[in-house]
Amino acid sequence: MAKTKQQKKNMLDKFGQGLEKSKASVFVNFSGIPVKEIDQLRQKCKEAGAEYLVTKKTLLKKTLTEKGLVQDDSRQFEGEIATVFGYEDEVAPAKLVSEFAKSHDNMKILGGILENGLIDEAKVKALSVLPAKEELLAKLVGSLAAPMSGLVNVLQGNIRGLVYALSALKDKKQ
Repeated sequence: MAKTKQQKKNMLDKFGQGLEKSKASVFVNFSGIPVKEIDQLRQKCKEAGAEYLVTKKTLLKKTLTEKGLVQDDSRQFEGEIATVFGYEDEVAPAKLVSEFAKSHDNMKILGGILENGLIDEAKVKALSVLPAKEELLAKLVGSLAAPMSGLVNVLQGNIRGLVYALSALKDKKQ
């Protein structure tokens, strides 16, 4: 059934809002994947603070052109297109889609948007192997805390040595 102009406008608005709110987005071709499995991906997206949105190709191109991401109409999208918007983490959409694509050969990554610029499939896959934001922050905190904990251990070592020497001296006198 054909979409009315109002339905198309609503889809454009929703897609445009998703682009504005998201930190990163990934475009995928999901042709040939059963709805039940797509629903599982939608659920995983929701749990990770992302959104899975099916988009008509013409509306997708129009929105990308309006946002200034595509100057010409040379980029062709094949098959059925969906966009995964990541609202909380830049890496989450790439991780979700890549993980899903490993078990579903029909899922093809077409590219994405990161920092208001288009990225290709290779960059999306490179993003997918990065650690999550929380993991990177934990590593940063560990790196910052390492010199302090090393200093504490060194200082404790001197005190510990003094205690052992005094204990040995006490044992010797008894």
